Amino acid sequence: MMQRRQLLKGSALLLAGSALQAGCSAANPLARSLTGKDGTAVDKMGATAAPAKLKGNIRHSVARWTYGDLSLEALCELVLSLGFAAIDLVGPEGWPVLKRYGIDSSMCNGAELNLVNGWCNAEFHGELTKRYLQHIDLVADAGYKNLICFAGNARCLSRSAALEAAVRGLAPVVEQAQRRGVVLQMELFNSRVDHPDYLADSSDFGIALCQQLGSAHFKLLFDIYHMQIMEGDIIRRIRQHGQYFGHYHTAGVPGRHEIGGELGALQELNYPAIAKAIKDSGFTGYLAQEFIPTPTTAQGRAQSLHDAIAVCDV
Repeated sequence: MMQRRQLLKGSALLLAGSALQAGCSAANPLARSLTGKDGTAVDKMGATAAPAKLKGNIRHSVARWTYGDLSLEALCELVLSLGFAAIDLVGPEGWPVLKRYGIDSSMCNGAELNLVNGWCNAEFHGELTKRYLQHIDLVADAGYKNLICFAGNARCLSRSAALEAAVRGLAPVVEQAQRRGVVLQMELFNSRVDHPDYLADSSDFGIALCQQLGSAHFKLLFDIYHMQIMEGDIIRRIRQHGQYFGHYHTAGVPGRHEIGGELGALQELNYPAIAKAIKDSGFTGYLAQEFIPTPTTAQGRAQSLHDAIAVCDV
């Protein structure tokens, strides 16, 4: 998780490295030469088939940090070659690159302190409020919509005290988000494997927070991987409570790896059925891939993303 923590702190990773090279064949957009961040050329991916035209029922995205081996420019080229145009978890320093490629910043970041010092702890409200009020304006002025936030760790707080603190701290920030047309999205994490002591580790806690804030400009980032670990019953949750979910993340369980291809067949979530439930719920936001690719080559990692998009394109 260190890569994501670094990204959330505004790592210079976003603008490092070189872009994908031009000159791919029209029949195979992925059959091109990739250049890694270290400048090392990678062999062409001649065996990778270009995806069929996407159906348009699901708005696809991918988390920036999971493809940190590529420069942001290279990742932009890759997602365009796969037929979609959105990247999650890019802060203001990366937005000029996205705009140059016509790619949406589908989940903005950069306002948070980190993953553990969040809105459920009143001691952080002062700094968080200042940062989020400023960032909401940045997001709105850039023409984007979604801004991530985090509950933080419990630090011995009861659930009721944490919920009360979060409502008190978030209320004025949500009002500003509503004025500017921005949606704050609190991510749900598992506290069993990856994020010990994280407070928003169940959809019930997040839904209660949404209900108390009572605004369409505060929603939950429903991370399917995390919620499978904590509570399962993913499709029922989507059908019953989808109105509170403003964004989705994917990854395979167990391991947080591929959801397509050979590894995808070994994980326990049925992503085509989940994606169909999301589509049938009337959801119009983004489903973002946040699995950690396992291949050691750029070609293999590109293939992993290709396969994941195909699995979810229902």
